[in-house]
Formats: sequence, structure tokens, C-alpha cells
Amino acid sequence: MSTPPRSQTDAVLPLLEHGDLEVLGLLPRASNYTFLARVRSGSDEALAVYKPRAGEIPLWDFPDGTLHRREVAAYEVARALGWPDVPTTVLRDGPHGVGSVQQFVEFDPAQHYFTLQEVRTEDFQRVAVFDVVVNNADRKAGHCLLAADGRIWLVDHGVCFGVEPKLRTVIWDFAGDPIPPELCDDLRRLAQDLRAGALRDRLTPLLDLREVRALGTRIDRLVAEGQMPQPGPGRPYPWPPV
Repeated sequence: MSTPPRSQTDAVLPLLEHGDLEVLGLLPRASNYTFLARVRSGSDEALAVYKPRAGEIPLWDFPDGTLHRREVAAYEVARALGWPDVPTTVLRDGPHGVGSVQQFVEFDPAQHYFTLQEVRTEDFQRVAVFDVVVNNADRKAGHCLLAADGRIWLVDHGVCFGVEPKLRTVIWDFAGDPIPPELCDDLRRLAQDLRAGALRDRLTPLLDLREVRALGTRIDRLVAEGQMPQPGPGRPYPWPPV
């Protein structure tokens, strides 16, 4: 199954939300219970990644039972921003209870951030900005997937949106660099969308109100400073890095 264009990933939203969800098996090397699933509605079907709330391992620095909602919130922010590519992700019930359901992306397992960084600089600059916005505490190299159509898709956003600074990423190449004007324009539009209420309305069922406010503060600060942050405070790199 090849990866569909972005317009088709948006079109799959109703199928992911309302189709019959069948678990096919556990995906390997995931820190929480993560299932490969098939979603069907009539003649339409798609593969998906299902992360139920019941399979989340408690973390000391994130509220219990919230990681699946953060996956959906990251998709909503990326969709509102227009970049980077995050597969369509919804919140719904499934065979193991409520969880996130994300369209599966077929990718080259030999490729990741460390193999692609020198030839996809512009793509990863957007990823780096996005991770600051969502306060990503776990951007590993292997979370950047090279699909068959050449696009880089980002997955695993369960530990984003903390109120306190938690940015842990392998992508520090742009630390201290100015943010391109066109990306700043997009960030201003995102901040306006958040203030206007449409994006806020989509995020408030997914995040704590303090986390939504902190999101707005991070966007405003990033635009005002006009440059990427330096590593820290705290541990700036995830483990393992891939």
C-alpha cells in the first residue's frame, strides 16, 4: 500500500473516525501498547496505528492516560499550521477502549533523520520549528519517516504540549538560527487561529487548559524572538536517539 497524497489523507478522516476497527497485531519496539489495525467501511479500507489509553505506561512528567490525546492534538496543530506532515489522527473508541487512531504510512525503515538531514534541510527546519511549538519531549530520528512518495512524515507525539519546557530532540542543527519570514508568517496565522477559537475548540477536549495557553505563549515567544532556541533547560536529547 503506497502512501496517499495529503489531500487523500484528509479524505480518510471519516473512515478513521467511523469505520470498523480491527486489530491485526502489536507493532514491535513501541514503549506503549501500539497496534496495527485495519479500518473498514463498505468498500473503503485503510491501515492504521491504534494507541489505546489502556496501553499507556505511566510517566512521571505527564498526566496518566493523556498520551493518546496528545497524539491527536499534534495532528490538529500541524493541520492548522500547514506543515509538517503528520498522518491523519483521530480520537475514537476501539477494541481496547478509547485511543488515538492514525493513518498508517508505508515507509523505508533504513531511512531516518540522521540519514536524511543533509539532503532535506528545509523539511527538517520545519520539523524543528514545529517541535518547539508543541514542546516535543521525544523527537527521535526514527520518528521521521521517509514515505514512498518522497515526503517525510512525523509520528509519535504522545509526549508533547507540557506546560514546562521539555524540548528533547535530535534536531538541534538550527539552534540560534533566524526563523525564515514565511515560517514566521505561518506561526502568526497559527496564533491567530488559536485566539480566534476554532483551533482552541479542537484542542480543549484533548489538552488541559493550561497546556493550550502555554501553546499560545510558545508561539508568541517564538515569533517575537525570531530565532530558534538553544538546547536546555534540562536534558535536551531523547534516548535512544533513533
